[in-house]
Amino acid sequence: MKVALGLLLAVAIGVACRLASIPLPAPPALIGALLVLAMTLGYVITDLFAAHREAKSKSLCGGPSGEAKAMRS
Repeated sequence: MKVALGLLLAVAIGVACRLASIPLPAPPALIGALLVLAMTLGYVITDLFAAHREAKSKSLCGGPSGEAKAMRS
């Protein structure tokens, strides 16, 4: 679902830039485009695998004050 929304947004930005006659906010060279593709694929793959791991150090994370819950107890 996220990928489909991302592609739809990319197409919408491309169409809007074309209609407004402004340059696309993308790298003009092939290597730049491949870099953007690699970063996007890395983000998607990391999102698929990292989101399912258990948070083992959540009790050590600080809240709004920055003080960890384990230190307050």
